[in-house]
This record gives sequence, structure tokens and C-alpha cells, in this order.
Amino acid sequence: MRKTLDGGLLHAMRAFLRVIDSGSFTAAAGQMDLTTAQVSRLVTELEKRLGAKLLQRSTRQRLLTDVGADYAERCREVLALVEEADANASGTSTTPHGRLRVQCMVNFGQHYVAPMMADFCASYPQLTVEYSTSQYVPDLLARGVDVSLYLAEKLADSGLAARRLGTTFSVLCASPEYLERYGEPQTPDDLNGHTCLRLVNPSIRPEWNLIDDSGMTRKLDVHGKLIADTPDMVLDVAMQGAGITLLPLFTVIDAVRARRLKRVLPAWRSPDIGLYALLPSRHFLNARTRAWLEWVETQIAPQVEADAAFFSGRAR
Repeated sequence: MRKTLDGGLLHAMRAFLRVIDSGSFTAAAGQMDLTTAQVSRLVTELEKRLGAKLLQRSTRQRLLTDVGADYAERCREVLALVEEADANASGTSTTPHGRLRVQCMVNFGQHYVAPMMADFCASYPQLTVEYSTSQYVPDLLARGVDVSLYLAEKLADSGLAARRLGTTFSVLCASPEYLERYGEPQTPDDLNGHTCLRLVNPSIRPEWNLIDDSGMTRKLDVHGKLIADTPDMVLDVAMQGAGITLLPLFTVIDAVRARRLKRVLPAWRSPDIGLYALLPSRHFLNARTRAWLEWVETQIAPQVEADAAFFSGRAR
């Protein structure tokens, strides 16, 4: 069986990845201009060649096995190398082209990525960007994502390659109306007597960890009437005067500048939050991904640093 498939091995790898990325044999077949039976046969031949199950098939879904997830990553590397070799031979390797799949956390993307995306697209006219959002650690392999921008105080072990691109943090804020009505806390412990609006998602811990200018830390288990997994929801409720919140600085910076929110306990903030580029593999980056990372490092990272400097000066 190995000999009969070797001539079409790359074709079978592409079919396997299309099934993963599209979620079905039928969708993959449509993308490759094949029949569903042909795509299914290619994947079956691939499994026979390897002597291992790559997909667990059911009537509703196709789930990667552990072997399949690892093999998918290797397939992406091999196909990317083939693409790069073709580009080198044809003299087009320095021009990023094709489809770039990017994922980003919602609020970060709205504040930093969206205002600059038109410039990126204009700089690389041969690229098509597929942009998606998620608050969660992405499954890059299953979704076929090339690179994800993700924020976390500490990255969990996900098996993904990570490159740190910058640092931000969260600050305490409330509306002037709330503070006038209930008073301003003078110490972190005073927050226990206030209504606190909490942002909780996989990258944000439910408790509030604070650090001051001298390095002193406080951990608070605060309570309130709202827990949400998206910063925009918490921001809107805070601006309506419902309580004090701890939010990423890029979420609140416009509201603070417009005086719709006021910084609370300005000597205190969250520990540093890293901005990471998550990648499916640490071994190979195609020209598309390299172009995106360079753009983030030169265009977005300096803006992240500038916003952090605004709050490091205890802006109120």
C-alpha cells in the first residue's frame, strides 16, 4: 500500500487537512473539486499507509485522534515547506501570498488590530486574510489557524509555539457617578465593601490579583452583581455606574480619556499580562505568517507599549 500512495502522498495530506479544517468530508470535497467518496478514500489510504487511525468518524463529527493531531501538525509543516520550495524556485518567496488565517481575542482586536488592518491588506495585496475571534486558547491545528494573538498572565501548556510580543496590564476603574455616590476606596481592602464587576475567562483569573508601585501584592476575592467573559460587557455596565471593575487597560483607555471612567487606586494594577503570538509549530514559518508577525511587532506592539505608559503615569 505504501508504494501505491507515495505518488499522491501530498495530495492525501492536503485532503486530510481540508477535512480537519472544514469539519467534514463533504466540505473538503467541495473545496478540492472531488467527490466525498474520493476524499474519504484518500484519508483511508493515508491511515492504512501509517497503520494508525487519524480520525474518529461518527455520523455527526470527525474527531482527531492523538496520532491524528500530531500528524496534522507535521503535514502542515511538510506542505508549507513544499510551498516555500516552489516559491523559491519561481522567485516569489519574498512576496507573501495566499490565505492567512488569523485569530485574536475580541477586545484586543477591536482596539489594536481593526484600525490597522486596512494598511496591512494594502501592504500585501496578494494575501487574503481570514480573521476570527475567540476568548479562549485556540485549537490552531483543528481550525487551520496560522497564528493567534492571545493575552495571558501565564500561558498554559498547550503544545503550541509561543512568541511574546509585548506586555500590558489591567487597571481598576469606575464611573465618576458611582464614586460620588459610594465613595472612593483608599486601600485594596476597601474594595470588599464595593460592588465589583468581574471579567472572568480562561486568560483572566476570577480573583483580583493586584500589585503596587513598590511590588507589594494583594489577592482579593471580590463580589458583585456581574460576571462576564467579554470586556465590552463589563465596560458598558461600569460606565453606567454599576460598580468598580478591573479591566485590561486597552479596554478602558478611551473611556478614561473621555472621563466616562475614573481610575481607582491608581498606585495598584494587575500583574503584567503578556501579549503572545501562538503558532502551530516552532519549526517553520511561512512567508505569510512572517509578514503578519513583523507587522504586529512594528505597528501594534509600540501602540500597546504607549498605552501602558499612559497608565504607568497613574492617569486618572
